[in-house]
Amino acid sequence: MQHVSSSLTLLLKYGITTGYIVFFGAMTTAFWFVDGINVVAGLPIGIFRIGFTIFFILMILFLYWAVMRLKRVEMDEHFFYVTNYYKNVRYPYHQIEKVKEKDYYLFRSVHIYLKQAATFGKKISFIASRDRFNEFLKEHPEVIKQLKGLEE
Repeated sequence: MQHVSSSLTLLLKYGITTGYIVFFGAMTTAFWFVDGINVVAGLPIGIFRIGFTIFFILMILFLYWAVMRLKRVEMDEHFFYVTNYYKNVRYPYHQIEKVKEKDYYLFRSVHIYLKQAATFGKKISFIASRDRFNEFLKEHPEVIKQLKGLEE
């Protein structure tokens, strides 16, 4: 079994989101309890409070959509293993409907779509470690053949 997702998954999933929620949640709470007439360039405190609260909530939604769905993925010849650091699930390759990769300059995201919904839903997303993922695919060409057979 080889770990193919990025080692930063844990930091992104829990470190960044927890840090954001704690820091900006405290700031949002503080802004609601601070007495003041003008905050920035004559902007009334009421409008600033509402704007900052909306920004805080929108960023939480963005972090949920972009980061909290990430999983840690490991693979071997017959199965791929997915964890959210609380639950571990083993899936056989024949349950995969399709695999989509998107290569951004700084990272490579991989989305595995299952034929039917399972423990983590129908779509499993992870950030692939470039070295480990490519190394696994080179060492296990039979997995590539199984995945390419899905696309046809």
